Amino acid sequence: MSMLVRAPAVEATGLVSGWGSGLAALPREVEAAAKGRSVVSAGRPTLASDRFRRVTRECLLGVAAVEEMLENAELSRGVLAGERTALLYATASAYGASNRAFIEGTGASTLHFPYTAPSAVPAEVAIEYQITGPYVNFIGGAPATLAAIWYAATLLATHECDRALVLAVETFEECADLYARGRWCVNRPLVEAAACALLAPGEGELWYSECRQTSRAHSLGLVADRLGESFSCAPLVELGLTRASESALLDVSLTGAWRGTEATLRWSQTKSASWNKQTSSRH
Repeated sequence: MSMLVRAPAVEATGLVSGWGSGLAALPREVEAAAKGRSVVSAGRPTLASDRFRRVTRECLLGVAAVEEMLENAELSRGVLAGERTALLYATASAYGASNRAFIEGTGASTLHFPYTAPSAVPAEVAIEYQITGPYVNFIGGAPATLAAIWYAATLLATHECDRALVLAVETFEECADLYARGRWCVNRPLVEAAACALLAPGEGELWYSECRQTSRAHSLGLVADRLGESFSCAPLVELGLTRASESALLDVSLTGAWRGTEATLRWSQTKSASWNKQTSSRH
């Protein structure tokens, strides 16, 4: 299966991971930085609002990644508000911790049932930034994120929205023992992360293709070397690393696999410098 749509422009990207905040925090060599750890935790971000006192870690990470994106791009929170912003969310595991806590029912837990749903993370992000536009969840590792980017591009191309926020969150610490049992299924180290990209109408072509040919989840290229294994976050981190590079043209092939599905997004775009020019002309 292969499909073509007009490529969106990337206005900004954001990242919070077990290595720290932003792309600059990523190590040059993952295995050395992990120091034998099978899971690299991103901890519990501290956010200013009292509203977040009982929010789960995965929700906090999602909000923190969007906040990091806005700060880096010097964009106001208001740019996301309203019905003309779409929110596309992808994950493979970020609801695992809340599900486990609810099922095991520890006496100290105040977790409410709605937080066991995958939609809890994008719901908190939508509330925080007053996003009321089109909204879709994608479940299933890196291919889910590639599908989310594709879906965002189609919404932009058909004028269903003016901008699209693609967000991915993965947490592993609370279920580390479960991942240890299936250690042959995924690469190591598993690195917790929340990554996002703000997309707007652009130029060029975006090809999406999907096939059935692998049973192993994996990240490739820049992400494998700099981030580690982070499932659905990998394509957004690779997009951010490519955008931050000094290459004159963006001609990217993003690939990811998950449970027998391998997807590829081929992105032919204008010069990276033009993204900044487009962004400044709109704000």
